[in-house]
Amino acid sequence: MIENKTYGNKLRGAMPKIGIRPTIDGRLGGVRESLEDITMNMAQGVAELISGTLRHADGSRVECVIADTTIGRAAEAASCEEKFEREGVGVSLTVTPCWCYGSETMDMNLTRPKAIWGFNGTERPGAVYLAATLAGHNQKGLPAFSIYGRDVQDAGDTNIPNDVREKILAFAKAGLAVATMKNKSYLSIGSVSMGIAGSIVNTDFFEDYLGMRCENVDMSEISRRIDQGIFDQDEFKKAYAWVRKNCKEGKDYNPIKDQRTAKEKDKEWEFVVKMTLIVRDLMVGNQKLADMGFGEEALGHNAIASGFQGQRQWTDFLPNGDFLEAILNSSFDWNGLRKAYIVATENDSLNGVSMLFGQLLNNSAQIFSDVRTFWSPEAVQRVTGWKPSDMASDGFIHLINSGSSALDGTGAQSIDGKPAMKPFWEISEAEMQQCLDETTWPPAMYEYFRGGGFSSLFKTKGGMPVTMCRINLVKGVGPVMQIAEGWSIELPEKVHEILDQRTNPTWPTTWFVPRTTGTVLSKMYIRSWQIGEPIMEPLAMATLATTSSHCVPCCAYL
Repeated sequence: MIENKTYGNKLRGAMPKIGIRPTIDGRLGGVRESLEDITMNMAQGVAELISGTLRHADGSRVECVIADTTIGRAAEAASCEEKFEREGVGVSLTVTPCWCYGSETMDMNLTRPKAIWGFNGTERPGAVYLAATLAGHNQKGLPAFSIYGRDVQDAGDTNIPNDVREKILAFAKAGLAVATMKNKSYLSIGSVSMGIAGSIVNTDFFEDYLGMRCENVDMSEISRRIDQGIFDQDEFKKAYAWVRKNCKEGKDYNPIKDQRTAKEKDKEWEFVVKMTLIVRDLMVGNQKLADMGFGEEALGHNAIASGFQGQRQWTDFLPNGDFLEAILNSSFDWNGLRKAYIVATENDSLNGVSMLFGQLLNNSAQIFSDVRTFWSPEAVQRVTGWKPSDMASDGFIHLINSGSSALDGTGAQSIDGKPAMKPFWEISEAEMQQCLDETTWPPAMYEYFRGGGFSSLFKTKGGMPVTMCRINLVKGVGPVMQIAEGWSIELPEKVHEILDQRTNPTWPTTWFVPRTTGTVLSKMYIRSWQIGEPIMEPLAMATLATTSSHCVPCCAYL
């Protein structure tokens, strides 16, 4: 383990645990006794699988809690629930090798994500309990997921088949995403940016679907803390020195007459580093501020995700938020490798949620990009003289946004020798440094950002799996999730330069080829559940269904 990796949850509230519920046929006098060891062994095997495989996004291991006894009747189900409440269980998985009394043994918690694994055997088929209890869940309006193996197993077989393993881990990861968001905050720094609907924060969506609260501060809070020195002064010195050493200032694309002096740019660098510290402190708090006498500011807003409005009330006269967004969204900073913070450009809260889903499901940093342009092969050939071939033969998409994407998006990290974005605890110091080395920071284009600032600039390496995800709210329907999978590609350098220069050349670029089947699919609608329930499991599961653990999540307008 590299010493400068920072583990641990900076948010209030313990990380949710997964509760394992071993249910059993309650008939004493021979039946129950013959199944006790088999059922409890099944629960222990599942707990070992989950705890030995999964981590939370902060790097900590996922903990499992097993009921003290098998559950055959309602009293034992109540005892199990009491233990789960006491232990902080946020997700439950019921396992059984046999028939049990469904409505007496089922998980009746109103908001906890649930699943049932019914053992595929012939002696006392778990499928019967699985089907009957799922019917009970549906009848009571308590959704649960079904897990069932393809192949029949012998009674007492403690092996968990591969297809069952995949379903258990997929559910567990999605359920943990649901539970982790609960009671956390989305922090709006500012309000609506340039009429973007996603930055009109919908509190009903956050509260009723996600179980989160919405917090709000004006952007002037950043100015106040800078003016009054409400940030860790020692950390600022450390951060500023690190930034000037590792964040190379890029080419100034502004007209010469408009370019600012080196002294003016130095002041902007100081300002954006302070902005970064302050936005982080606004999200998760900072005990050092209490030591300085700022107890209220030290608390933070317990924000698992946030957004910075920026344009235009801020950026018309102050440095933009590109640097703070890029660094906070990355898996590292001057303190070393750590969990990425989720900060949405332009306070686009729906992109922020998309990014949050991606992080909670695969533990990696996220790219925030616009779907800027589709380049057909004919248009590429007309403009550059180059005819796309291979993966690019049907065209590609230019993903680009104003410098806020995580530096992990360079593709400088690798898995099995191929470009990837990884959980921070799997990133080496050399890979971290490579991400920094492959990124430059051009001064902002003043026609966009009159107040200046610096935007990250890099080009994503080709051959990396990409999953784009976007959530929108549709009146009368509710949340709508769009997902597109594909790969990053690399273009010939001359072609890249020609195409890249046609838009803002100071922003990071990812050339993306979607995976298409030739079949038009309807949008994925996320069902609306009863008002008052937190995020519903299908929302996270829908994302997980097409999100590989080694993808590049890319929040984009689709």
